[in-house]
Amino acid sequence: MSKEKKESWEWLKAIVIALILAFVIRHFLFAPVIVDGESMIPTLEHSDRMIVNKISYSFGEPERFDIIVFHAPAGKDYIKRVIGLPGDTIEFKNDILYVNGEAVEEPYLDELKQSYNGERLTRDFSVITVPENELFVLGDNRGRSKDSRDIGTIHIDEVIGKANVVFWPVSNIRIAN
Repeated sequence: MSKEKKESWEWLKAIVIALILAFVIRHFLFAPVIVDGESMIPTLEHSDRMIVNKISYSFGEPERFDIIVFHAPAGKDYIKRVIGLPGDTIEFKNDILYVNGEAVEEPYLDELKQSYNGERLTRDFSVITVPENELFVLGDNRGRSKDSRDIGTIHIDEVIGKANVVFWPVSNIRIAN
Protein backbone atom coordinates (compact mmCIF):
# COMPACT_ATOMS: atom_id res chain seq x y z
CA MET A 1 0.00 0.00 0.00
CA SER A 2 1.37 3.41 -0.92
CA LYS A 3 2.23 5.94 1.74
CA GLU A 4 -0.59 8.26 0.62
CA LYS A 5 -3.23 5.50 0.75
CA LYS A 6 -1.99 4.40 4.16
CA GLU A 7 -2.18 7.97 5.45
CA SER A 8 -5.68 8.42 3.98
CA TRP A 9 -6.80 5.15 5.61
CA GLU A 10 -5.47 6.34 9.01
CA TRP A 11 -7.35 9.65 8.66
CA LEU A 12 -10.56 7.83 7.72
CA LYS A 13 -10.26 5.53 10.75
CA ALA A 14 -9.65 8.51 13.04
CA ILE A 15 -12.70 10.34 11.69
CA VAL A 16 -14.95 7.26 12.05
CA ILE A 17 -13.77 6.69 15.64
CA ALA A 18 -14.36 10.36 16.48
CA LEU A 19 -17.89 10.22 15.06
CA ILE A 20 -18.70 7.05 16.99
CA LEU A 21 -17.38 8.58 20.22
CA ALA A 22 -19.37 11.77 19.64
CA PHE A 23 -22.53 9.74 19.03
CA VAL A 24 -22.07 7.65 22.18
CA ILE A 25 -21.28 10.68 24.36
CA ARG A 26 -24.19 12.75 22.99
CA HIS A 27 -26.84 10.04 23.16
CA PHE A 28 -25.87 8.12 26.29
CA LEU A 29 -23.73 10.32 28.55
CA PHE A 30 -24.04 14.10 28.12
CA ALA A 31 -26.05 16.40 25.86
CA PRO A 32 -26.42 20.14 25.44
CA VAL A 33 -29.74 21.82 26.17
CA ILE A 34 -30.88 25.42 25.69
CA VAL A 35 -33.06 27.04 28.36
CA ASP A 36 -36.22 28.24 26.62
CA GLY A 37 -38.20 30.86 28.49
CA GLU A 38 -38.23 32.53 31.89
CA SER A 39 -39.52 29.71 34.09
CA MET A 40 -36.20 29.14 35.89
CA ILE A 41 -35.21 32.78 36.49
CA PRO A 42 -33.17 33.77 38.54
CA THR A 43 -31.28 30.45 38.57
CA LEU A 44 -31.22 30.10 34.79
CA GLU A 45 -31.70 32.73 32.10
CA HIS A 46 -33.46 32.37 28.76
CA SER A 47 -30.96 31.03 26.17
CA ASP A 48 -28.46 29.70 28.74
CA ARG A 49 -26.79 26.60 27.33
CA MET A 50 -26.36 23.73 29.72
CA ILE A 51 -24.97 20.23 29.82
CA VAL A 52 -27.43 17.47 30.75
CA ASN A 53 -25.80 14.60 32.62
CA LYS A 54 -27.73 11.59 31.29
CA ILE A 55 -25.91 9.03 33.42
CA SER A 56 -26.39 10.71 36.80
CA TYR A 57 -29.62 8.84 37.51
CA SER A 58 -28.34 5.50 36.22
CA PHE A 59 -26.61 5.14 39.59
CA GLY A 60 -29.06 6.96 41.82
CA GLU A 61 -32.43 8.67 42.02
CA PRO A 62 -33.27 12.36 41.61
CA GLU A 63 -32.98 14.33 44.84
CA ARG A 64 -35.07 17.20 46.10
CA PHE A 65 -34.03 20.50 44.47
CA ASP A 66 -32.11 18.87 41.58
CA ILE A 67 -32.55 20.72 38.30
CA ILE A 68 -33.69 18.18 35.72
CA VAL A 69 -34.60 17.99 32.06
CA PHE A 70 -37.54 15.76 31.20
CA HIS A 71 -39.94 14.92 28.39
CA ALA A 72 -43.12 16.89 29.04
CA PRO A 73 -46.57 15.69 27.94
CA ALA A 74 -46.70 18.28 25.12
CA GLY A 75 -43.80 16.54 23.36
CA LYS A 76 -41.35 19.21 24.44
CA ASP A 77 -38.45 18.89 26.89
CA TYR A 78 -38.76 21.02 30.04
CA ILE A 79 -36.18 22.07 32.60
CA LYS A 80 -37.49 22.38 36.18
CA ARG A 81 -36.54 21.83 39.82
CA VAL A 82 -37.53 18.67 41.70
CA ILE A 83 -39.66 19.66 44.69
CA GLY A 84 -41.44 16.43 45.59
CA LEU A 85 -40.16 12.86 45.57
CA PRO A 86 -42.27 9.67 45.43
CA GLY A 87 -44.49 9.44 48.53
CA ASP A 88 -43.97 13.08 49.58
CA THR A 89 -46.84 15.39 50.43
CA ILE A 90 -46.40 18.88 48.98
CA GLU A 91 -48.28 22.01 49.98
CA PHE A 92 -47.82 25.77 49.54
CA LYS A 93 -49.34 28.20 52.04
CA ASN A 94 -48.48 31.89 52.19
CA ASP A 95 -45.45 31.38 49.90
CA ILE A 96 -43.99 28.68 52.14
CA LEU A 97 -43.22 25.19 50.84
CA TYR A 98 -44.27 22.34 53.10
CA VAL A 99 -42.88 18.87 52.41
CA ASN A 100 -44.40 16.11 54.51
CA GLY A 101 -45.86 18.77 56.82
CA GLU A 102 -42.52 20.53 57.48
CA ALA A 103 -41.66 24.02 56.20
CA VAL A 104 -38.72 23.87 53.79
CA GLU A 105 -36.42 26.76 52.88
CA GLU A 106 -35.92 27.61 49.20
CA PRO A 107 -32.78 29.78 49.17
CA TYR A 108 -32.59 29.75 45.36
CA LEU A 109 -35.68 32.01 45.40
CA ASP A 110 -34.22 34.74 47.65
CA GLU A 111 -33.10 36.96 44.76
CA LEU A 112 -36.47 36.68 43.01
CA LYS A 113 -38.41 37.41 46.23
CA GLN A 114 -36.60 40.76 46.51
CA SER A 115 -37.80 41.79 43.04
CA TYR A 116 -41.41 40.83 43.84
CA ASN A 117 -41.60 43.45 46.63
CA GLY A 118 -43.63 41.33 49.02
CA GLU A 119 -45.93 39.82 46.39
CA ARG A 120 -46.36 36.05 46.43
CA LEU A 121 -44.16 33.94 44.18
CA THR A 122 -46.21 30.75 44.47
CA ARG A 123 -49.97 30.53 44.55
CA ASP A 124 -51.30 28.43 47.39
CA PHE A 125 -52.32 24.86 46.73
CA SER A 126 -53.53 22.17 49.05
CA VAL A 127 -51.76 18.93 49.89
CA ILE A 128 -50.65 16.86 46.91
CA THR A 129 -49.25 13.38 47.43
CA VAL A 130 -46.59 12.45 44.88
CA PRO A 131 -47.31 8.96 43.44
CA GLU A 132 -44.69 6.19 43.36
CA ASN A 133 -42.16 6.56 40.50
CA GLU A 134 -43.26 10.19 39.98
CA LEU A 135 -41.72 13.60 40.72
CA PHE A 136 -43.34 16.95 41.50
CA VAL A 137 -41.44 19.72 39.70
CA LEU A 138 -41.67 23.52 39.73
CA GLY A 139 -39.93 26.30 37.88
CA ASP A 140 -38.11 28.82 40.07
CA ASN A 141 -40.04 31.70 38.49
CA ARG A 142 -43.34 30.35 39.74
CA GLY A 143 -45.55 33.02 38.12
CA ARG A 144 -44.17 32.20 34.65
CA SER A 145 -43.73 28.45 34.84
CA LYS A 146 -45.75 25.61 33.37
CA ASP A 147 -44.91 22.80 35.77
CA SER A 148 -46.50 20.07 37.91
CA ARG A 149 -49.22 22.47 38.99
CA ASP A 150 -50.37 22.47 35.36
CA ILE A 151 -49.11 19.24 33.76
CA GLY A 152 -49.15 16.96 36.79
CA THR A 153 -46.36 14.87 38.24
CA ILE A 154 -43.58 13.54 36.02
CA HIS A 155 -42.82 9.83 35.73
CA ILE A 156 -39.18 9.08 36.57
CA ASP A 157 -38.80 7.34 33.19
CA GLU A 158 -39.42 10.72 31.48
CA VAL A 159 -36.34 12.27 33.13
CA ILE A 160 -33.51 12.77 30.64
CA GLY A 161 -30.95 13.80 33.24
CA LYS A 162 -29.60 16.31 35.69
CA ALA A 163 -28.73 19.77 34.38
CA ASN A 164 -26.48 21.91 36.51
CA VAL A 165 -23.58 23.07 34.31
CA VAL A 166 -24.10 26.31 32.36
CA PHE A 167 -21.46 26.58 29.63
CA TRP A 168 -22.76 29.48 27.54
CA PRO A 169 -22.65 32.42 27.46
CA VAL A 170 -19.07 32.44 28.65
CA SER A 171 -19.83 35.21 31.15
CA ASN A 172 -22.34 32.87 32.86
CA ILE A 173 -20.25 29.68 33.10
CA ARG A 174 -21.15 28.13 36.44
CA ILE A 175 -22.67 25.28 38.37
CA ALA A 176 -26.37 26.07 38.83
CA ASN A 177 -27.97 25.00 42.13
